[in-house]
Amino acid sequence: MIQYSNMYRDELFNNVLPFWTKYSRDEECGGYFTCLGREGNVYDTDKFMWLQGRQIWMFSMLYNNVEKKQEWLDMAEHGAKFLLQHGRDNEGKWYFSLNRQGQPLVQPYNIFSDCFAAMGFGALSRASGKGEYAEIARDTFHNILKRSANPKGQYNKIYPGTRDLKNFALPMILSNLSKEIEEVLGKQVVTELQEEIVHEVLEVFYKKDIGLALENVCPDGSVSDSFEGRVVNPGHNLEAMWFLLDIAVKSNDQALINRIVNISLDILEYGWDKEFGGIFYFMDIYGHPPQQLEWDQKLWWVHVEALVCMAKCYQLTGNEACKKWFEKLHEYTWNHFRDERYGEWFGYLNRRGEVLLNLKGGKWKGCFHVPRALYQIWQVFGKDINTHTPASVISA
Repeated sequence: MIQYSNMYRDELFNNVLPFWTKYSRDEECGGYFTCLGREGNVYDTDKFMWLQGRQIWMFSMLYNNVEKKQEWLDMAEHGAKFLLQHGRDNEGKWYFSLNRQGQPLVQPYNIFSDCFAAMGFGALSRASGKGEYAEIARDTFHNILKRSANPKGQYNKIYPGTRDLKNFALPMILSNLSKEIEEVLGKQVVTELQEEIVHEVLEVFYKKDIGLALENVCPDGSVSDSFEGRVVNPGHNLEAMWFLLDIAVKSNDQALINRIVNISLDILEYGWDKEFGGIFYFMDIYGHPPQQLEWDQKLWWVHVEALVCMAKCYQLTGNEACKKWFEKLHEYTWNHFRDERYGEWFGYLNRRGEVLLNLKGGKWKGCFHVPRALYQIWQVFGKDINTHTPASVISA
């Protein structure tokens, strides 16, 4: 599989990263533009905190793990300076979005702004050696834990006590975030938290009789027969599985690795569009019409996270089914999402696999899922695939 390692490495450094370094940096006001058209043109100047934090992380991670390139560190610090000046309210919560100059547009209702700020500043603290960044990451992380029972707080629109549900996204993100900033938090804190998260994902959200993890469950873990309770996001399932694989590798838990591989294969079989190819965005566990009108779209992040998951599953076990799924996903993803002409990848396809929006970034898509996946697969397949040694999987 070494050919894939070379292919994904070259795509990262020759096609995707150059797009963001050339077009995303706001030299006048600071931070990054993420609303970029196909050719890199800026079509909106609003700045979304979780995408700003993700881009800080990306360039810090590359500086830490690949090469001490000053331009990568400068890029990360450029975003950090903007966030430090404008990103938080008086309580230390990170806004959802700002205008170009840094004035708040949307209140800090979305806890994922905090998650990716912590992730970005944690990585940058290691890259720069600056203790203030580590302190920001640590304080933000503890604020996340305080808010975890009710992430939206005063901005929650749900009427209390009628249909209280907990969401899959936060434990999924925390499983990765805690690992990313372990140097800041301390090994014991991370180990204890990850044990809780593995239980939460596999024993609360994952339903053995269904073979999937639900997006929302009742507080006691039971299924809510409602739009929210029936929805499955195959992409979230697969992203969570490779996060758990990293935890299993760290603890050298082969039984957990094998379980995750089997679950991942079931998710792919369920979520794959048998008629047009690609993975559905949303599905209803009982086959009812999904609430989300975009349910049948094919999204960039869903497919690249599936690729990472199958790459790691195959590397760790040598399971031929994982190899076949990786090759199937690779063919679909590279043929439909990659933009050979202008760089970077498209984000949104219709069910038939046709480009729905030719943007390269926006409110939800930034410098994160594609380059992270390219890096991960480059690293995974750069190892000796025949050894299937858990310790050989490199995670970032």
